[in-house]
Amino acid sequence: MSTGSGADSAPAPISDDTTVSDAATAPPTGTKGTAAEPRGGMFRSLRVRNYRLFATGQVVSNTGTWMQRIAQDWLVVSITGSSAAVGITTALQFLPMLLFGLYGGVIADRVSKRKLLLVTQASMGLTGLVLAVLTLSGHVAVWHVYLMAFVLGLITVVDNPARQAFVVEMVGQDDLRNAVSLNSANFQSARLIGPAVAGALITSLGSGWAFLLNGLSFLAPLAGLLLMRTGELHKVDRAPRGKGQLREGVRYVAGHPELIWPIVLIGFIGTFGFNFPIWLTAFADKVFHGGAGMYAWFNGLMAAGSLAGALLAARRSTSRLRLLVGAALLFGVLEMAAALSPTAWVFGALLIVIGVVGLTINVTANSSVQMATDPLMRGRVMSLFMMVFMGGTPLGAPLVGWVTDAYGARAGFLAGGLVSALAAAGVGLALTRAGGLRVRIDLRRGHQHIRFVPRERDGEPERLAAAA
Repeated sequence: MSTGSGADSAPAPISDDTTVSDAATAPPTGTKGTAAEPRGGMFRSLRVRNYRLFATGQVVSNTGTWMQRIAQDWLVVSITGSSAAVGITTALQFLPMLLFGLYGGVIADRVSKRKLLLVTQASMGLTGLVLAVLTLSGHVAVWHVYLMAFVLGLITVVDNPARQAFVVEMVGQDDLRNAVSLNSANFQSARLIGPAVAGALITSLGSGWAFLLNGLSFLAPLAGLLLMRTGELHKVDRAPRGKGQLREGVRYVAGHPELIWPIVLIGFIGTFGFNFPIWLTAFADKVFHGGAGMYAWFNGLMAAGSLAGALLAARRSTSRLRLLVGAALLFGVLEMAAALSPTAWVFGALLIVIGVVGLTINVTANSSVQMATDPLMRGRVMSLFMMVFMGGTPLGAPLVGWVTDAYGARAGFLAGGLVSALAAAGVGLALTRAGGLRVRIDLRRGHQHIRFVPRERDGEPERLAAAA
């Protein structure tokens, strides 16, 4: 197990004999049978110097990343006039995650995550600079955007699990949930600034300047990583080289329902419910007849909701499966409502709420999976999580883009919401059956109206009862 300053805060491995309710709800080491209370409030992870450096660098590069996303999507629409082309760009960016995602987790488990991030962050900045040169020189073609999206996806295969697993090395197990939430708040804060700046740059100077600023923005996380005090990182053992580590990771997840079902649900949501580049460009261009400014405005509204959702998540001390399933169901319903919006103002208002709920899904799934995972397996588990969440996009984005082109933006958005809602209902049913639970409805005043309670079964463990 772990040694050094982080050993006490690392979770114990979950053996095959451990019940789901034990694994999902076990208190952190050092407590007396109760879950640890949050210490230091909503921003407690920022007390850690290394995490402050990491978060500062990430908010700068995330702002640049959002600028590039807006510029990239609008550039593709400008060149081709097709929502399907935007879907292809998105698919190419996430295709490497689908093909090679688990290999990224194996690498992240074997090597120093800080050193690995220095390489991946520098490489991601380079892709932005290449697009900037091509665009500003007037030689950019749509295949250039496709190629750079694919290269960025290859880098992300390694960068994502390394970044996800590195968080616990900076803050320790007790503050992991809070740090995951603050990472999301960080990302969404940048999402508020990036689209606004990108919209102004695109309309006044062109997309190339957004690409240039994104490339330069990666100097900030590189500086943060270099300035970290490595002696203050929580030590986590690295997985030794060996055969069958991919299969080992998959078997580990498959053997723990508290891991597999959140991953299945996030896979459906990521594949069919999170295709916002396609829908928002289509609504801005073809439904409400706006331009790049309206597209940036839609992204900003959604980011505002997501930021609020992240801050609310940072206040919570637990990640319950019922919250995950309920949020996913509400997410699908809200998307269907937004698809039928009569005006841009109604559509924008619903995007704020969709942002809150969507971020709740992401943080709840991410933190619950990380908290229930053995540190030696965390890179592989998180690579599977991200592979399913992001890797489904190459399958869903072209299909959603085709539906949007063929039947209209409203039909495409409606279909994504319907699939998300059905997936939430199906996973919720599967969780209740796997956990030996049943739904109890009590409409009396002052009582909890909906609860999951164990079925009456002689000698069977109450699997997932406490986690639900």
